[in-house]
Amino acid sequence: MKTIKTLSIAAVAALSLMSAASFAQSISVESSTLDGAEAKIAAQAQQQGAQYKITEANTNNRVHMTAELYK
Repeated sequence: MKTIKTLSIAAVAALSLMSAASFAQSISVESSTLDGAEAKIAAQAQQQGAQYKITEANTNNRVHMTAELYK
């Protein structure tokens, strides 16, 4: 009985992680300013009903920004 309970807990934990990770999506945008790039990311996140976390930004003549979308 203890083994079945342990396996059930492990299965629930694995399914929880899979459902959260199944939506995580990485997006990249380019703009001439940091504010412009973040606005583009925010618009895409809003369109998908998601939140975002900026994971990278590079300013080398233009701004390249990457973010993770999640619900």
